Amino acid sequence: MPLYALDTDTVSLFRDGHPRVVARVAAQPPADVRITAITVDEQVDGWLKYIRQATRPDGIERGYAELVKSVKALAKYPVLPYTPAAIAGYEALLKQKLNVDKNDLRIAAIALEFGAIVVTHNVRDFRRVPNLLIEDWSV
Repeated sequence: MPLYALDTDTVSLFRDGHPRVVARVAAQPPADVRITAITVDEQVDGWLKYIRQATRPDGIERGYAELVKSVKALAKYPVLPYTPAAIAGYEALLKQKLNVDKNDLRIAAIALEFGAIVVTHNVRDFRRVPNLLIEDWSV
């Protein structure tokens, strides 16, 4: 069976109940669906930034509620680590000047190391990465 690495945007769509994404995730054996350490960073950091910038109690409350919701969603998946081999892969991809966001390149490097297919709605950027397999489960 293929190994799937959910990109940050796909995790957000799943967390928010996107029907196609939820159905596709549910259709996969749980052991075949992973996230990357980069996605964990992006999800948690995004809500922490939101909380730190909130000035009203309702905004702070929302930020913490969304942070908890994200942590619960992330905890459902095994995490593919950012290993020394993935770091070397990232550095090699960076040198190719692919015009892809650094965190997306890190996710791509992890996926390439572990032989995973990146599940993303950001097909435009990820398709620039040579030899990377991608799928968009939101369409």
